[in-house]
Amino acid sequence: MNSNSNLYLTTSELSARIKYDTRTIRERLKDSVLIEGVHYIRPFGGRKILYVWEAIQKDMCKFSQSAMAIPMTSGGLSHG
Repeated sequence: MNSNSNLYLTTSELSARIKYDTRTIRERLKDSVLIEGVHYIRPFGGRKILYVWEAIQKDMCKFSQSAMAIPMTSGGLSHG
């Protein structure tokens, strides 16, 4: 990841962007769909968490598109 091009967000800022409650992000999304080192970091090894907006945005769209796909017997996906 190139840190010069990434936008880092606090939990509150991420909450406003994705319309999820901060508690839901901390308790249900973090470490299940949001992975440390990919979707969030702990700067300087501290307790504070900063979310990587570009990685979250990319994966939100990816999961959304695959949810609308129909699995094919050949292993591919049909998108309608």
